[in-house]
Parts: sequence; structure tokens; C-alpha cells
Amino acid sequence: MQHTIINIGRQFGAGGLQVACSIGETLGIPVYDKELIGKAAEKSGFSKEFFEHRDEKRGFKFFQNVFSAGRSAGISQNYINDDSLFRMQSSVIREIAENGPAVFVGRACNYVLRDMQCLNVFLCSPVDNRIKRVAERMNISASEAEALIQKKDKERKDFYDFFTFGEWGDSSNYDLCIDSSVLGIEGTADFIIEFGKKAGVIK
Repeated sequence: MQHTIINIGRQFGAGGLQVACSIGETLGIPVYDKELIGKAAEKSGFSKEFFEHRDEKRGFKFFQNVFSAGRSAGISQNYINDDSLFRMQSSVIREIAENGPAVFVGRACNYVLRDMQCLNVFLCSPVDNRIKRVAERMNISASEAEALIQKKDKERKDFYDFFTFGEWGDSSNYDLCIDSSVLGIEGTADFIIEFGKKAGVIK
């Protein structure tokens, strides 16, 4: 049975989660963002805090006895590395995608599910729009928002590029790249749904 699977990559502050939730509400299908962390932690036996600390990041090894609530079979009791974390999270993503429709946000899902029929979308937005959105959402100054945007975008790019051997935000990795500031959150969601139906991915 073919399920509707939509993967949304996004620049920080481009409204990725909001667009995903609007799509999910319209189509009546679940949206997975931070929920993936809890599911990966539950499946692996490691603490949720451990996964949250490493979410869409890479580059370090952490001692298990500091962060872990347990130990996953087959993984050294001394440490767990980035590759192991990525495999755990990818396993959860694939299990969800194989068992029902879903909208996934971030976490290189277009790569993880590259052998399945999916609609792969990348959301961008001019930096001024993103600064305004982030500053308002987090109640911080424009300069703080700009610094956070730069930090988060770099983390997401490093994560994606490392594990996929591709390039985060490169249009060739997606079916659709769209500036969410043009149509707004709901308009962008509606456009993605219309595009997905014409592409035969959304039934």
C-alpha cells in the first residue's frame, strides 16, 4: 500500500514546522518533528535528553554513563558516535514511513527515505523575514535572532552534508524548493499539497 510521505527540509526561521502542521491538518496525517527524538530514544534505550542534545548535529562522541538511561544492543558501553545515532533515528523514520502516511520535518528524511516514493520539499525565506519570525517567536532581539539563524543553519547543513554526501538546500536534492514568505504559511502548505497531487504523490 502506498502512503503519502512528505519530507520538509528548511532553513531556520522559514516556518518549516508550521507549514508541515498545516499540511498535516489539511490532509489528516501525522507530522513528525521533535516526536522522532522520543521515538528514537524509546527504541534505543537511551535517554531522550541524549537525543535532544545531538538533534541535527554532528561532530562529537559522548560518554554513555553521562547521558544514557540504558544501552542499545550492539553499541559500545563506553560511547555512542554520530553514525550510530543517525542509524537509530533513521530506523525510526523508516518504520513510521512504512506503516502509514506522514509529514517529516528535517533530519535528512529525503535521504533516509530515498528508495520510497516521497514528496521532497525545501523551504527557504529571505534572512530579514526569518530574523523577524525568530525574534518574535523567541522574544529575542534581531541581532540575537540573526546569530541563532546562522548557528542553526550551519548545524543543519553540517548534519545533512555529512550523512547524505549531498548538499543541504541544493535544489537537485528536492522535488520542490519554495520561498515561504511569498505565499505565507497556509498558502505555502496549500501550494505544496497541490504540487504533490499533480505529481501523483498525494492521492
